[in-house]
Amino acid sequence: MTGTWTRLLRSTPFRLALTFAFLFMLAFVLSGAIVYQMMSADLAEQLDDTIKETYAVIAATYADKDLKELVETIQSHSMRSPKKEQLFSLTDAAGIRLAGNFTAAGLPDGFSMFDTEMPGVPPDAEYRAYSGSIGGNNLTVAFSLSETEELETIMLMSFGWATLIITGLAVAGGALLASRVQRRLDGIAATMVDVSHGRLDARIPLTGKDDDIDIVSRQVNAALDRLSALVEGMKQVSADIAHDLKTPLNRLQMILEGAADRAARGREVSDDLAEARAEGHQINETFDALLRIAQIEAGARRARFTDVALGEILQTIAEIYTDVAEDDGKVLSWTKLNEAADRIHGDRELLTQMFANLVENALRHCPPGTTIKLRVTRKGERVVASVADNGPGIPPDERERVFQRLYRLDHSRSTPGSGLGLSLVRAIADLHGASIALDDCRPGLAVVISFPLAFG
Repeated sequence: MTGTWTRLLRSTPFRLALTFAFLFMLAFVLSGAIVYQMMSADLAEQLDDTIKETYAVIAATYADKDLKELVETIQSHSMRSPKKEQLFSLTDAAGIRLAGNFTAAGLPDGFSMFDTEMPGVPPDAEYRAYSGSIGGNNLTVAFSLSETEELETIMLMSFGWATLIITGLAVAGGALLASRVQRRLDGIAATMVDVSHGRLDARIPLTGKDDDIDIVSRQVNAALDRLSALVEGMKQVSADIAHDLKTPLNRLQMILEGAADRAARGREVSDDLAEARAEGHQINETFDALLRIAQIEAGARRARFTDVALGEILQTIAEIYTDVAEDDGKVLSWTKLNEAADRIHGDRELLTQMFANLVENALRHCPPGTTIKLRVTRKGERVVASVADNGPGIPPDERERVFQRLYRLDHSRSTPGSGLGLSLVRAIADLHGASIALDDCRPGLAVVISFPLAFG
């Protein structure tokens, strides 16, 4: 239990809760002090008004110079205050009491404060008095401050209890909220520990409240999904390299060993060396393509992004490959379906390479007589480009797998290629935030890539 409280006290959410509770209590106490001062001043002002009004009523009875009526009035008021909450005094010039329930001595004219000791009056009782002269006599009216002090005490007690209750609720609520937040942070920490120990499938649990922690957790989970996919991709690449490059490396070794044997017997080895050079060139191209894909996936080329017109890139590709297609007995056409803006934010060189790869794939794998169509169009806030043909196409169950590194439909490897062309296409599309899909043209295949439109 001690450990739990120690962790709670050290937790940032609890400290923030205590800080806000302290600030709230400070504001409450300051506002309470201001209210208390204002109420005290108002009560004092009301008491002064009441005393002065009572003095004026009593003094008015001496309007006809009738001292007897003044004395009777004072005596009547005195009798109505048996507990001495109100004091009245009428003394002559010599200080001898003529009427009232106490004798005022030495009080100045106007308002003053005094305390007195009288039978039936609590010790140190304070009074607020108003004194003045009437017909050569001195009249004093005094009211006890006990009621005002009682109201002020009640007010202070109310503020005190309210402070204690609010403090307790703030601390308890802060501890409750902090413990809930801490549990969620512990979940994040536990997930990170699992990931650091190799459990890449671990994910941060979400509450479904869509609060700030859920938003951060969702972003972290997305990053973990990406990390898991990259790690799995690297594992797959390692396995594919070991599997796919084993054959050409063995073949290269056999060629070189054969050349060495022929050279030892004094025979011509130029053909063997040419074949070895071609094999080495193919291996180098494979590694260069893998390195290029890794650089693209790392986002190293994003700094070179500018606004480019996608239609211009496809038109350039069409101009380059039209004659190549005709020489191969195929037809390559280019169409821009509308005149709307087709500018996207990207790397012109990579985009050119991507569409060149798609056209070369179509030329390599389609038979003579195939028509290859390049198109670009605007759909809402997207620019959609496609490379379509009426060739043999790709079986539906193979369409996602062809984007894997070193994966080839020709499992016998009887046709040229490294199996990295479409992997490079996918990497470039992902770098540009584009979606890529393989559609069935019945017959043939269409590679459709949708780019976000460049704004500004």
